[in-house]
Amino acid sequence: MRVQVLDKTFKKFISEEEIKNRVAILGKMIEEDYKGKKPVFLGILNGAFIFLADLIRAVNLECEVSFMKLSSYKGFTSTGEVVFSGPIDPMLKGRDIIIVEDIIDSGKTMKAFLPALQSISPKSIRIASLLIKWDKLEVDLKPEYIGFEIPPEFVVGYGLDYDGFGRDLRSVYILDEG
Repeated sequence: MRVQVLDKTFKKFISEEEIKNRVAILGKMIEEDYKGKKPVFLGILNGAFIFLADLIRAVNLECEVSFMKLSSYKGFTSTGEVVFSGPIDPMLKGRDIIIVEDIIDSGKTMKAFLPALQSISPKSIRIASLLIKWDKLEVDLKPEYIGFEIPPEFVVGYGLDYDGFGRDLRSVYILDEG
């Protein structure tokens, strides 16, 4: 199945059903790791909001949710500059934090964000990412919870966008240049 997003065509890459199944597995892993704790899921906006919503419903734990807007992309490429939307919520001090990302590409966004988050002294920090592109990772970063490993291609859907569009797609689609 193919979809049009702005001026580009994308083909289905990871189905809605595959995503649901993997999110359920990640939820059980987190539930086991955080048994007896009340973690804060820190969603990285805008892309992670759908993954975060499904993930917390897959976890049978008392938890809180917070958001932080970080950005470094315009179109298909990173600008090389990570922009934070505002200060880090002080309620995260002393808490177990699970950062929820839609995708980890070069890892530079997380590398820029982690020291700022660590500066408020959380109890622990772990990362859950729906997608990771190991071939493009440029920093030492090892997320604890990974949905899917994908090739270094541009993707949209399930929260991921192309210039703000395509987030609403229920599956993940890869750029179809053929």
